[in-house]
Amino acid sequence: MKGIFPVDKFNSVTTPFYYYDTELLRNTLSEIRHETSKYDGFCVHYAIKANANPKVLGIICQAGLGVDCVSGWEIQTALNAGFPAKKIVYAGVGKSDWEIQLGIDKDIFCFNVESAAELEVINNIAQKSNKVARVAFRINPDVGAHTHANITTGLAENKFGIAMADMEDVILKAEEMKNVTFVGLHFHIGSQILDMGDFRALCNRINDLQDQLERHHIRVEHINVGGGLGIDYNHPNRVPMADFESYFKTYARHLKLRNGQTLHFELGRAVVAPCGTLITKCLYVKEGTAKKFTIVDAGMTDLIRPALYQAYHKIENISSEEPIETYDVVGPICESSDVFGKAVDLNACHRGDYIAIRSAGAYGEIMASCYNCRPMPKGYLSDEF
Repeated sequence: MKGIFPVDKFNSVTTPFYYYDTELLRNTLSEIRHETSKYDGFCVHYAIKANANPKVLGIICQAGLGVDCVSGWEIQTALNAGFPAKKIVYAGVGKSDWEIQLGIDKDIFCFNVESAAELEVINNIAQKSNKVARVAFRINPDVGAHTHANITTGLAENKFGIAMADMEDVILKAEEMKNVTFVGLHFHIGSQILDMGDFRALCNRINDLQDQLERHHIRVEHINVGGGLGIDYNHPNRVPMADFESYFKTYARHLKLRNGQTLHFELGRAVVAPCGTLITKCLYVKEGTAKKFTIVDAGMTDLIRPALYQAYHKIENISSEEPIETYDVVGPICESSDVFGKAVDLNACHRGDYIAIRSAGAYGEIMASCYNCRPMPKGYLSDEF
């Protein structure tokens, strides 16, 4: 079973390019709204680092989601796309002064603060602007996630967040400051998580931390659990959407929210990854000594995830229905790691065939580069064909 694409219309654009299935994106957003509507106080912020294509952002903004930013440029991009500042949360371990100033000037919902040193800087900048900045503290819960080592973020050894042992001290420090107001706690344990047990473990840790804070009469208004929900990269046609029902139900069942608390999520990959496909053309079929290669015109400059994380993406020859053959699918970049997949079973490939690299809507176009002086890939909505 392969994906359905308007191959006959692809001749009008230059490969490689990103193709975004707007029907799937809108259905995904509808499912998120449906599942979160079952629970009081659930708020979803789209993690803009996953994909900042303006046309994709426009659809997400229209669906009513907030946005999670990790740079000042992302804040400005979100504002340009129409997201209201009151729905913007801003995280990041290394916020520069101008980025903090932008967030203060625009009166964003809150800063997710990652260190006591950062808190001091935010307070000082807000003081000079005669404003009060809302802050949540990103706590490192020391909870492991069953995912790639490069995308775990919640262990004590990671660079992110404030250690649990320092949580009370930094909250009390904030409460003494005049130009910040403490509004919540923020957590994020990693990405591409499919085991709901990881999220249950986070819930248990948050429950314990809230009990600890309440013993000292510290009340938390907002809890932000980050994102991390993974997708099925193996079966994009059979399982085209993340398991939002189980994800939100896990938090509803296991996180002990207090009266009036709101629960915030920062989903990125689960929102946009399934709807995006990198479309590339076969340049050559090369017979090697021990294997056969399909050499395509897309490279690691267009989709770096396989080279960076050894990430798997399902690959399909959407021009051919010939018998299956096995290939290494590689790009033209002058690097040995420019490989999209090894020992990939594809319908027999020929020069000019369109090859679809699936589930590439997250961390695909956004992470592209101009290495080898190549142009950046363009992104098109399915509505445009």
